[in-house]
Amino acid sequence: MEKYVLDTNLLFNMEASLGFGGTTKAVMEGLTKCMKIAKEANKAEFLMPPRIVDEVLSFFENKEELFVKAFFEQITVKSPDLGKNPVALHFLYELVDDTRKRSYRGLQIAEEEFEAIAQQMMGKETLAKKEFQMTIGKHIKGLRDRYRQATRAGFLDSLADLDLIVLAKEEAGYIVTTDEGVKRWGRLLGLREMPSDIFAQKISA
Repeated sequence: MEKYVLDTNLLFNMEASLGFGGTTKAVMEGLTKCMKIAKEANKAEFLMPPRIVDEVLSFFENKEELFVKAFFEQITVKSPDLGKNPVALHFLYELVDDTRKRSYRGLQIAEEEFEAIAQQMMGKETLAKKEFQMTIGKHIKGLRDRYRQATRAGFLDSLADLDLIVLAKEEAGYIVTTDEGVKRWGRLLGLREMPSDIFAQKISA
């Protein structure tokens, strides 16, 4: 029986090419049907760590939607066991968490400085608050996008990402994600991975 550790982005990134439709609801319903058949045939198990479950649920105002509940009925929710290698793993978790917090704080500081400069250059006293925010908003967005691309692309930037990797290693399962950072760091640990489109084809067969 194969094991698959699933990432959040499979459900929300339509470029994952799962082939179940163009909406998150269609993707989840299609996956649910295929996962149920595969589990009943004892061909596969589908896992998510709790932090990934929380990420997925955070996208839904109504977490009791039937298609959401049906999806998670097919998922084994399991935390990685940090006790198997406590010193190294706890150190790595602290490192990733601290790096994320520092990166976020750095972005906040950059935005604050950008806004302060804009106030001086534009003469905020002549603009209403809403008008001022609209004027600089597109530039703030550009700053955020470039900053995140520079600091987060190809990197483990959350504990949820690390959970995926550690759990897949423990379970000797395939990691299924569209996140290039998770793929890159998973390869360093010798994880098995499966492209999302191949995953969809395999469990649909």
